[in-house]
Amino acid sequence: MPDARQYFALPSPFAMRRGGALIGARLAYETWGVLNAARDNAILILTGLSPGAHAASNAADPSPGWWEEMIGPGKHIDTDRWFVICVNSLGSCKGSTGPASMNPQTGKNYRLDFPDLTLEDVGNSAFELARGLGIEKLACLIGNSMGGMSALGYLIEHPGAVRAHVSISTAPQAQPFAIAIRSLQREAIRLDPNFNQGEYDDAHYPENGMAIARKLGVITYRSAMEWVGRFARIRLDHDKQDDDPFAAEFQVESYLEGHAKKFVRSFDPNCYLYLSRASDWFDVGEHAPDAHGHGSVAAALKKIEVEAALVIGVTTDILFPLSQQEEIAYGLRTTGARVDFVALDSPQGHDAFLVDIPRFGAAIAGFLARL
Repeated sequence: MPDARQYFALPSPFAMRRGGALIGARLAYETWGVLNAARDNAILILTGLSPGAHAASNAADPSPGWWEEMIGPGKHIDTDRWFVICVNSLGSCKGSTGPASMNPQTGKNYRLDFPDLTLEDVGNSAFELARGLGIEKLACLIGNSMGGMSALGYLIEHPGAVRAHVSISTAPQAQPFAIAIRSLQREAIRLDPNFNQGEYDDAHYPENGMAIARKLGVITYRSAMEWVGRFARIRLDHDKQDDDPFAAEFQVESYLEGHAKKFVRSFDPNCYLYLSRASDWFDVGEHAPDAHGHGSVAAALKKIEVEAALVIGVTTDILFPLSQQEEIAYGLRTTGARVDFVALDSPQGHDAFLVDIPRFGAAIAGFLARL
């Protein structure tokens, strides 16, 4: 299969925020467009938990990417103007170093011996990539979902390294509902007998645990409005039902099963656990503790140095509620940056940025046109 991934060697050792370091670590990334002579037209994209670096098709890999309709010549993120980089998160299993990678010090896969991972580590590794490509200042840093949190970590850890920021359906800190869902996802994986404290293999893969984790995720990625509109109470055909009296009976159950089957075995369970926990740990307030040691989100956001920002949220997003996008927009305004806040009423919930391309794309293209 064609593979457009390129690899960047991180500084070795690469220090992790919660202790420990990685030796010989790397990031997988893909690019579109051309970096100009001034090296000031670069856009870096940080992704959600599960996507790889293949955000769009390119000459090396013509297969559609996860943001195919957004990126390309003449598209909303126009690669005739911009040099676009999409990086696979540190800790993932899509080419970057993570728990599924070999530990060069032991010759065995890290598994649960991988150092504690934070989204600041993800942001710091992406910063090293940009610097390694000779880019002193990004024209724009784009982050969606978990990638938006990683982007905030990038911005706070490296003030002045980014000219503009696009924040999409994300959060300045993990909130109880999202933490609760992710906790259940991790529990489903860990309680699968095949998980075996992270020591599984292809023949003994925690398939049931990963399937349940994915189903829980898909439920929160969309809105109740969309579930009603798409499925209502439509039942499956009787001849498609199992002999099990408690087998799937409704179309929505079959839909979730289909999504789970696509995801299972395409993502490493240990990597899933690490990235999920890193999302729960994230709190920008930790970067601005008060006199009593309590973090202040507002004070932390004031540390960010960008000229302009676009913050987009969706009214039907239950995983990263619109109130969290408003908090980010308000915080960035206090820095003196020009901030556009866009609240969309898309029925697709959290996943709207992946499917409601016309409205998300129009907002992003309009913002980039003013840079």
